[in-house]
Amino acid sequence: MSAGNGATGPLRVIPLGGLGEIGLNLLVLEYGDTAIAVDCGVMFPDEQMLGVDVAIPDTTYLRTLGERFRAIFLTHGHEDHIGALPYVLADREVPVYGTPLTLGFVRERLREHGCGAPLVPYGTDPGRVGPFTVEPFPMTHSIPDSVGLAIRTPVGTVVHTGDFKLDQTPLDGRLPDLARLADLGAEGVALLLSDSTNVEHPGITPSERSVGAQLEAIFRQATGRVVVTTFSSHIHRMQQVIDCAVRYGRKVALVGRSLTSHVAVARDLGLLHVPDATFVDVGAARDLPAATVALITAGSQAEAASALVRIAMDAHKQVKLEPGDTVILSSRVIPGNERAVSSLVNHLYRRGARVYYDRMAAVHVSGHASQEELKLVLNLVRPRHFVPVHGEYRHLVRHIRLAEEVGVPADHCHLLEDGDVLELDGAGARRGERVTAGRVFVDGKGIGAEGAVLRDRRHLSEDGLVLAVLAIHQQSGEIVAGPDLVSRGVVPEDASPEVLERARDAVREALAAINPESRTNPVEVKEEVRRALRRYFKRFDRRPVILPFVMEM
Repeated sequence: MSAGNGATGPLRVIPLGGLGEIGLNLLVLEYGDTAIAVDCGVMFPDEQMLGVDVAIPDTTYLRTLGERFRAIFLTHGHEDHIGALPYVLADREVPVYGTPLTLGFVRERLREHGCGAPLVPYGTDPGRVGPFTVEPFPMTHSIPDSVGLAIRTPVGTVVHTGDFKLDQTPLDGRLPDLARLADLGAEGVALLLSDSTNVEHPGITPSERSVGAQLEAIFRQATGRVVVTTFSSHIHRMQQVIDCAVRYGRKVALVGRSLTSHVAVARDLGLLHVPDATFVDVGAARDLPAATVALITAGSQAEAASALVRIAMDAHKQVKLEPGDTVILSSRVIPGNERAVSSLVNHLYRRGARVYYDRMAAVHVSGHASQEELKLVLNLVRPRHFVPVHGEYRHLVRHIRLAEEVGVPADHCHLLEDGDVLELDGAGARRGERVTAGRVFVDGKGIGAEGAVLRDRRHLSEDGLVLAVLAIHQQSGEIVAGPDLVSRGVVPEDASPEVLERARDAVREALAAINPESRTNPVEVKEEVRRALRRYFKRFDRRPVILPFVMEM
């Protein structure tokens, strides 16, 4: 890759997602004629995003960079860090750097979307893009092959932790490289960007291995089938489930397309170890004795069409829960999904299953660092400047306070949100002019379920719909037919005829009160019908969406 043109100036640090929210992670570093991005993720919808599949960062600013935007460097393979790549790469196919597992997941994601880009594994030599030199170093998280990044720039070294915790007994033996962090700190770090997700949690996050003992106890007691759901990328959690199944003589079946895909990638890379003949097809598992079967399913967040939801609703074609079966929800609930997961648990109980989830059993541990680990990283790196990343606003504020507690000067801690710009050079750090940032909603296979669309969907779901159809004489403005009213979700069905008849009277009276000339204008008639019905339904404390249709005769 070619070097930069020798331009001087500040390093610009520009978060386009992930600061002030959980998910949507995308950070731009810009110097002279070159810009690179760290991660490129999605946010999954909550109950306020009706009909939306995912949200992606608004990448208007990336598009304005044109050929200056040169590469994307990934910290790990979670969807909130890689899921937006197909949409960004559709505009410009820049090289994407990552570890083997991360790129394996990316390759599958790009194939699904029918797009491509150069995928470059991190090598033993640091990657160079213009004035940037990027060195990955091992970190532990809830997915294998996670890294932090040491990014050499003309104004100093930037350290990005990625999502991390400091697991000292990781399942794969791959320890976080604290020695490298200490070395970087001794050399001098201009800026530290550190994961803030668990900053409200005191102490140290437990090791992934701590889940294994609880899983084994559940397997040991189980008499029927064991069904486990976790994130499809949580390879270490699945490894522990498979180990328990093998220990207690159970075959394992995978239920869910993303789960099957991720397992295949991890096995090909030697990151998931499964004894021969352990896996069976879900159809074959159905015919085996219940006490000899373990199922790993998708649907940990109670996604509407997921395998576990269909199982819980007794609507899955190949898996039917029986009384005495055991279900383990081995994952955290993403904020916004609490109600859906609670409903899922209730339905599982209705099927007669014994259900384990994080409120009643230690079947999940976080992949994010708690306060003492965050302090350790701050003390090892000793940055001149600090920016907390990956968290809601309160997390970012709390992380800055933590940094100040360990000695980072308050005026060297910078609280940024999406679209803010921090400029660093030899003279220090200052704020630049904000850039465009926000969320773009992906609806089906397209992009563009804008805020107004979501507001309409919420409006319809909360207050219902009234359709008003009438015909007017083109010259006289007299009502020739109607108004006919159809309502959905506004008033109880048994009260609807009387309520709608009175609503028709309200429309007739409103139209009679305007002059005949106005009644010949369909636009004015529509607006008068809309106003009349709004006034009428307000007495019921209802605010339905009103759609008038006016035909000219």
